[in-house]
Amino acid sequence: MMKQLGITLGALVVALSTGPAMAETKLTIATVNNNDMIVMQKLSKTFEAAHPDIKLNWVTLEENVLRQRLTTDIATHGGQYDVMTIGLFEAPLWGKQDWLVPFTNVPADYKLDDVLQSVRDGLSVNGKLYALPFYAESQMTFYRKDLFEKAGLTMPDQPTWAQIGDFAKAINDPTHGVYGVCLRGKPGWGENMGQISPVVNSYGGRWFDMDWKAQLDKPAWKDALTTYVTLLKDYGPPGAAANGYNETLALFASGKCGMWVDATVSAGFLTNPKESKVADKVGYAHPPVGKFDKGNHYLWAWALAVPTSSKAPEAAKSFVYWATSPEYIALVAKENGWASVPPGTRKSTYDNKAYLDAAPFAPLTLATIETANMHDSTQEKVPYTGISFVGIPEFQNIGTAVGQTFSAVIAGQKTIDQGLAEAQATTERAIRQAGYPKP
Repeated sequence: MMKQLGITLGALVVALSTGPAMAETKLTIATVNNNDMIVMQKLSKTFEAAHPDIKLNWVTLEENVLRQRLTTDIATHGGQYDVMTIGLFEAPLWGKQDWLVPFTNVPADYKLDDVLQSVRDGLSVNGKLYALPFYAESQMTFYRKDLFEKAGLTMPDQPTWAQIGDFAKAINDPTHGVYGVCLRGKPGWGENMGQISPVVNSYGGRWFDMDWKAQLDKPAWKDALTTYVTLLKDYGPPGAAANGYNETLALFASGKCGMWVDATVSAGFLTNPKESKVADKVGYAHPPVGKFDKGNHYLWAWALAVPTSSKAPEAAKSFVYWATSPEYIALVAKENGWASVPPGTRKSTYDNKAYLDAAPFAPLTLATIETANMHDSTQEKVPYTGISFVGIPEFQNIGTAVGQTFSAVIAGQKTIDQGLAEAQATTERAIRQAGYPKP
């Protein structure tokens, strides 16, 4: 009896000394394989240290794959993910469907009013915020100052696409592994079409007229696509049809591109000597215009959202608050330097002298974000919102299909006229099957 009691008391002493066991919450976070998200994953050990009861599981995917998996999971209420990396396209559409947990009663120390209004608006529906921005971006023209100086060229603050062609010809030097210009060719509504659509806007084009009739057979589309394809054909790197964001970023950072028109978020990476061989040689200008400056640059944000299918929505929201907070920005600055912090989300970042001193591109980034108008980006009226995309659910399939066709044009497998005819037919068929114009 005493022996039995001794065992019981011993077990009790051990149990009391170790305290109650905490139930561990596992959060699965799906994100894109961009540099800033990889940094977030690395620094997330700080969050786990402060939340020992939460364990983070990361699913990091290429952009097109991420979008496919998240769309399937959220539409079927699959519940595979607790935190999703989405953007200005998905947040309002999915929020309207009640597929996302709204961010209400945001903690005061998060300083929500510090988040740029244009970005908040893009992530909201009917006054409800459905995602918080990790970083926001527009577009800019990156160029090699050393190559321009050698060729006796001056990049204007606001170049035209015609000037980009002239510059590309002057600095193109493929025998030494330097190409005049790099642009995305990889198919995808957020890959090559995310870059081509603003070019179309700047030549006076649009995806649809007010009756939802496809407009890809109009002269503005031919002008834009001819400009884009000719630049890559004559002065671009080999295999451009397969190059997406990450590939073109790597090309420029390794010194193989004389110019690159793409996301403003790239500037921090390109000015980091640990990541970029041309860190001290990069110049910045506004994104080019064709015939008009309206709609020539997009607005995008990679944001973090919590699906209603999450089994741990409160824990998921606590992670989202951390990863998009002023404290996280300061943590990145401490670890990687101010030039590398996630840009485009908070006014306080652009009021910070340390950031402005470290990031010569900051004023241009902010200017392009603040002047990108998703509700007025075309010369003629349109029934949709968006600059680089059409804000309807069907555009994921339409944009990707058209992107595949245009990638084939870039690869030389189709002519420009063939590509436009095929894209027009694809878009007409998809929009008709979807029942547009809707009553």
